[in-house]
Amino acid sequence: MFIFSSYGASAGQFMRIFALAVLTCLATLSAGLDSAHASEAAAMPALARLHGQVIEQLSINAHEAQGTLVFENGSRAQMEGWSAVIGALAAQTQQGQQLTAGVSKPWALFAYDRPGIGRSEATERPRDGRQIVADLRELLQQKGHKPPYLLVGHSLGGLYMQLFARQYPSEVKGLVLVDSLYPGIIKKPEDFPLYTRWAKAVFMSRMAGREIDAIHATGEAVLALPWSAQIPVTRLINVPKGASAIAVDFGVVNADEATIARVRALYPGAKTVVLDSDHQIQRANPEAVVQAIQEMMISVR
Repeated sequence: MFIFSSYGASAGQFMRIFALAVLTCLATLSAGLDSAHASEAAAMPALARLHGQVIEQLSINAHEAQGTLVFENGSRAQMEGWSAVIGALAAQTQQGQQLTAGVSKPWALFAYDRPGIGRSEATERPRDGRQIVADLRELLQQKGHKPPYLLVGHSLGGLYMQLFARQYPSEVKGLVLVDSLYPGIIKKPEDFPLYTRWAKAVFMSRMAGREIDAIHATGEAVLALPWSAQIPVTRLINVPKGASAIAVDFGVVNADEATIARVRALYPGAKTVVLDSDHQIQRANPEAVVQAIQEMMISVR
């Protein structure tokens, strides 16, 4: 693992990172995780209702909680993918212990599956980032999770968490982006190649397709809002070193220098952790995600 204070990769490496992220967003994602002990430690998911739809969620409260850790999944992924991470954090929360040295109070935890994923019912409501952030915030309030929030988002979920932090900066203590997508990286859906549009229609659910079609607009919504430099950011980025790692972007990635420069400049004070992993860092290297979250807890206490 290498840690940098800012992006140090070349333009080619930089686009490879995001091309791999996009590949997983558009390809079939396996959300299962063989970590039964971690799932047990993280308690059992339950069903809630939001605007008439069933939403599967995991809500772990803590006595005198300092705030709430909020987990947002990538495209088509289930919250089960966070099992090892949540299990490591929740075991201590449920026992009323400190999560890590230097943190005086525990944090509550919240994870869920967006509509059309897992046991969450599909919806006809919009699937753009603004609606997804609004629904998430409503779910948090419904379960009694008051600010401040420490937001943790993977892939497309990282883009949603960036929007949440910009819309409600006074409610957010920190942002951990796990191989996240960033504004402007994905083209408008009408600019996708025909073969990509065909594959999306054939292999993806309608819910997933609607979210992917809204990625560019969600990125524009992120860029339209100011960023609060007081919110600390940690970015975990996958740069696989194996010879078998091949970057494929399905023709949907903006690789121009202006886009690259804009993304690099988004969070100049962010801590960036580069890992030899795969796109599903929270499953392949959960300890790195747990460490990033714990370090963030210490920095915002």
